[in-house]
Amino acid sequence: MEVIRSTSKPDRASAWKTFVNSGEIAAGAIPPPIAASWRKCALTGVDPADGKGRIVLEHADLRRLVDKNRTIVSLAKPFMQNLYQFFRASGFIIVLTDAAGYILESFGDSEPLASARAINFLPGADWQDVSVGTNAIGTALATGAPIQVSGSEHFCLSHHTWTCSAAPITGRDGKIIAVLDVSGPARACNAHTLAMVVAAAEAIAMQLAIREKNRELATANRRLTSIFNTMSEGVILIDRHGVVDEINAVVGRLTDRPSEEIVGRPIEKLLGGSAPLTRRMLTEKQPYADIELMLPGRNGASHCLVSGDPVTDGQGEISGGVIVVRPIKQVRSLVNRFSGYFTTFRFSDITGASPAILEAVRIARLAAAGAANILLQGESGTGKELFAQAIHHHGPRCAGPFIVVNCGAIPRELIGSELFGYEEGAFTGASRGGRPGKFELAGGGTIFLDEIGDMPLEQQAALLRVLQEKKLVRIGGSRVIPADVRVICATNKNLAHEVVKGTFRQDLYYRLNVIAITIPPLRERGDDILLLFDDFLARLGRERGRAFAAAPAVYDALRRYRWPGNVRELHNAAERAVSLAEGDTVHLWHLPPEIHGGGLAFPEVVRIVTLRDQTRRQLAQRDRQQLAALLGECGGNISQLAKRLGVARSTIYRRLRHLGLDS
Repeated sequence: MEVIRSTSKPDRASAWKTFVNSGEIAAGAIPPPIAASWRKCALTGVDPADGKGRIVLEHADLRRLVDKNRTIVSLAKPFMQNLYQFFRASGFIIVLTDAAGYILESFGDSEPLASARAINFLPGADWQDVSVGTNAIGTALATGAPIQVSGSEHFCLSHHTWTCSAAPITGRDGKIIAVLDVSGPARACNAHTLAMVVAAAEAIAMQLAIREKNRELATANRRLTSIFNTMSEGVILIDRHGVVDEINAVVGRLTDRPSEEIVGRPIEKLLGGSAPLTRRMLTEKQPYADIELMLPGRNGASHCLVSGDPVTDGQGEISGGVIVVRPIKQVRSLVNRFSGYFTTFRFSDITGASPAILEAVRIARLAAAGAANILLQGESGTGKELFAQAIHHHGPRCAGPFIVVNCGAIPRELIGSELFGYEEGAFTGASRGGRPGKFELAGGGTIFLDEIGDMPLEQQAALLRVLQEKKLVRIGGSRVIPADVRVICATNKNLAHEVVKGTFRQDLYYRLNVIAITIPPLRERGDDILLLFDDFLARLGRERGRAFAAAPAVYDALRRYRWPGNVRELHNAAERAVSLAEGDTVHLWHLPPEIHGGGLAFPEVVRIVTLRDQTRRQLAQRDRQQLAALLGECGGNISQLAKRLGVARSTIYRRLRHLGLDS
């Protein structure tokens, strides 16, 4: 920082008189900053014969100004008091101003303070050079550098008996926030005074920077503490010896233990199986991630994923570590949320006014509020999954995942691992690290077992055990994992008949059949067929940006048809119709042929094909018998048989092969 010192010379007084009388300054007569200030004072109309502060704040305004600058005032006061002790009884006063030149605080003996008050050199007064003429405070503000102004270097005559040394106090951004000044008798002018003021100003600026840094650190610490305590994951801080320094509230909830029982103890007491990984992290700087762990607690173990990361100091030495504990249920809930394991259908999406469908919806609404297992029965295509989704959405587990398992689509040998998961190495081809099953993924939510009647008997026993105990063990594993799920099953079979046939366990049937809901086939729902068709037309029309309507003949055909494919077939018919419609009206010929009468319904087609196959087999059997009889009459002689029938021998051979008689 450049320091501008005044060197008192006898010709300064002459230079001042010359400037006041003629406005001219001889080259080198006074320092450039003071010369620039004189010219500014002259241009702004400052009276060189005056020098009294004309702008003085009212008491209330001064109080507000001091309060606004309370930080710098509180920091500067101790330094000002030290300077005052040094200059005591010497006629000097110590002054602090804000960045605009208004005096905030002053210290001094009563006599110099009285002299200062005579020219309004007191708290609340504006001491910029354009207000009171050239002085150290105003010039320091104008130049941004420390300066000493003595005697006739002041622009106003009443200040010629004073010497003042001022230094700006800057913030971390380099901007001036205050000015420290020491003023006294001109006869006591000393270059060392300015050096003391500069040292004090720099010390104040340093203290201000430290306070601001501490405030920033305190703010950052509060933010980190807030994050630490509001994180959804558990966080454990350990020192370099593996002793727990701190835990957040989540760890306390997972373990059902207060922090006093955990803090200060070795990490082995808390993590158990993952402690060796933590020790390796502290010795080898080797982090680890997503290790499955049963975190012990007073009320049972919590299934968690644990990750650890070392913390190093400025020299790269390990000073501790951070361990993050994520509850498995929370992780899976997040995965399910972004993996499509959620419901899209509500009870309001079930269209229909027939008594049968209304009764099914009524029972489903009542069942949704509880936690009992539900069995949905109905033909294929009646909307069993729609009901299952609606039940989940309106139940207490609606925030959890909705996992669908089609028991009829999973290979027999894989259904166990699909439902209950497996550990690494459980069988050839098992994924590294193992894999959770659908029951684990559905934790806290609902698992929908579609086509439950197709589940193999051996897996029915495993399912029954999970439903009874509310726990499971992965294939090849030993850890017991809670199975906190609601079970909804669906089937198009009569499970009671399957129990009689021996293909479905009776005990599992009664376990699943707590609340049975029968979804009626479409052919038994009357005018619901038309309501659903109109609803499908409206939805498909919105997708295409069009509004479709059906001709009256379409409704007649829809009523007559038996709908073996139920609601699914009706939707397909509507989609076909809007795809073929050239305008906005769906006509009879836009429907599939089996519906509008131009063809046979699917069951009829099957019946005719079956009859045709039976007839063909009967005819083949008759031909076989006749040809065998003729061949017997000819003593097995092919040539004689060919002559008798009037055909070539090759024809006889070909016919024998076709009828299976060539041997």
